[in-house]
This record gives sequence, structure tokens and C-alpha cells, in this order.
Amino acid sequence: MLCAEVDAYIAAQKPAFAAALMQLRATLQAILPDHIEVMSYAMPGLRQPQRGGKMVIGYAAFAKHIGLYPHSGSVIDKINCKPFKTSKSGLMFTPENLPPRALIAAIIAQRQRELAAA
Repeated sequence: MLCAEVDAYIAAQKPAFAAALMQLRATLQAILPDHIEVMSYAMPGLRQPQRGGKMVIGYAAFAKHIGLYPHSGSVIDKINCKPFKTSKSGLMFTPENLPPRALIAAIIAQRQRELAAA
């Protein structure tokens, strides 16, 4: 189910960023179709579907890049994210260079393994 707050967040971005965020949103929803779209930590994201479900992935637009965040400081280090820039908590990219679906799916799968083990 789409979230009106996420719609508003995306609509408030510059056109190139809004288009990239819509594409990213569609990819995330395709990978996690049963998850709940929410705003969390002032960014759009998807939460596990069960009551009290944890955040799985979030994303945000900044002045010069978009960030994809698995809501964990230990996921990104376990994935080969080259050639994209990373931080301890996320993957960074420009609207013109979205990460491939396979990389996004790998990040989500690692986050889900971490959540299952907790």
C-alpha cells in the first residue's frame, strides 16, 4: 500500500530526483511486495508486515545524491557495492546512476538475514 507521506516527500524533490525516487520506490516495492511503506527517520522506507515489524530499508534525497539505507550499520560492509560510494550505513548514488536491482536485492536480503537472526 502506498503512503501519502511518501508521495508528498517525493513530490517535493527536484524533477530528476523525484523521477529517480519513483523508480527506486517501485523497485523496493517489487522486491518487498508485502511490506508496509512508511516514513521513518524523516525518510521513506519499508517495514516488515507483521505487527511491530522492523524497518528493512529506507531511502532519502540530498542535495547531490540519493541514499539507500538498510537501517543497520553492519549490512553494507557485507555486500560488494562497487562502483557505488558507500558509508557504514548506506549506499549513495546520483539520480542518473541508480543501483541495479540485483544490488538492491542483495542489500535487502542481507538485512533480512540480520533481522531473522536477531
